[in-house]
Amino acid sequence: MVFIPTYNERENVEKICADILRLGLGLDVLFLDDNSPDGTGVVLDRISENHSNVHVIHRTGKLGIGSAHTDGINWAYDQGYTNLITMDCDFTHQPEALPEFISNAAVYDIVVGSRFMLRNSLYEWNLYRKVMTFIGHFLTKKCLKMTYDATGAFRLYRLDKIPRRVFHVINSKTYSFFFESLYILNFNGYSIGEIPIELPARTCGHSKMSTKEIFKSVFHLLCIYLVTIIDVDRFCADDKNTSGNLLIHLENNHEWDEYWKNKKRNTLLVYDLIAAFYRKFIIKRILDYFIRKQFTKDAKLLHAGCGSGQVDVDLHSYVSITAIDISREALSFYKKVNKGVCELLHGSIFEIPIENESFDGVYNLGVLEHFSGEDIHNILIEFHRVLKPEGKIVIFWPPRYGLSVAALRIAHYILNNLFKRSVSLHPDEPSLLKSRNQAEYFLKGSGFELIEYYFGIKDLFTQVVIVGQKV
Repeated sequence: MVFIPTYNERENVEKICADILRLGLGLDVLFLDDNSPDGTGVVLDRISENHSNVHVIHRTGKLGIGSAHTDGINWAYDQGYTNLITMDCDFTHQPEALPEFISNAAVYDIVVGSRFMLRNSLYEWNLYRKVMTFIGHFLTKKCLKMTYDATGAFRLYRLDKIPRRVFHVINSKTYSFFFESLYILNFNGYSIGEIPIELPARTCGHSKMSTKEIFKSVFHLLCIYLVTIIDVDRFCADDKNTSGNLLIHLENNHEWDEYWKNKKRNTLLVYDLIAAFYRKFIIKRILDYFIRKQFTKDAKLLHAGCGSGQVDVDLHSYVSITAIDISREALSFYKKVNKGVCELLHGSIFEIPIENESFDGVYNLGVLEHFSGEDIHNILIEFHRVLKPEGKIVIFWPPRYGLSVAALRIAHYILNNLFKRSVSLHPDEPSLLKSRNQAEYFLKGSGFELIEYYFGIKDLFTQVVIVGQKV
């Protein structure tokens, strides 16, 4: 199938469709129109009525070129297509090149039309467009380490070789979709080939990429570069099966699943970058310190409310970890980051699906503050049940006046009061820790003795570390 997104392409759609069908390649064509004011959608409906292999999707408005390609790709998967070619409607992408794309699909998973393989491929373009194109190519080569033409839309995807879940990793809805998608496909090991193409000037109209879009794309490119340094596992496609060695089925908690889905979309990438840096370079180190201090090698531990599991990656060589979370989305993150090296449980920390006295230790980070006092008591009682005699709990509990809590309050104030964004960067925290006495109260009431209480520079005063022993 050939996929063509349109916006104000009334003068081009009939001719480009006729040229594609005239090739006699047995191609179906899908147009997606974003409610073009010039009536493109009406023309497309007329074409579709006359050709059974021409399909049209109408959207309510201009929702972004990246989201258009995402919708087109999903439609192709839904209909069972094995090969998908994407191209523009303005005749900068020539239908005559389609046979070469198709022939190369026998060798590569993705075939990219390259504007940089021929010396004069952009001979009709004005200086400004040439400069912007070459700058984009330079930045993708330097930042993303890809030599391909990563900013163009003329491509073929082997959908029978690329699982749909790979495209779920992509979050851009604008022009940055093109370099982000190619980077993610390359990162996940799919083969990419290039063929040379020449791009004449548009037959009519003008480029729809504004200066604002250019700056947004550059910013997104730099964010991807930083994520590659700090949190590269974010670009791994999910495994087919969320489970590790063990999976207990539980009705999903939709609130927490939605939270982790938003994490996948990188809705606030700058915040996620800061959080990833904090987890990788600060919290992970202090967790390693306390786990190695409190437990012997090969101890059997439960990570209760495991989340993404980025903090666990260095622990698997020292202890045996079982990870439990109520969200399948979180477990999907965990398995991706930890490469399936531990058991996963899909379940609630209020009713852990494990026999009594099964673990040497239980730990969690940033969990208890999301629950009421009564809930915290019930959670600790459940931890007590699954621990062996004299087993220990290690709890990271943010205090009311911790640095991360203050930073979140400031960020929420700026985003919601100054920028009117109505954003929640983090689930509610009704039970931030007030004092050592409060920690002792909860532990004593649940059958634990407080043996260590730490709040200090090791994690920049963001979390209180509480170690309790079963009595």
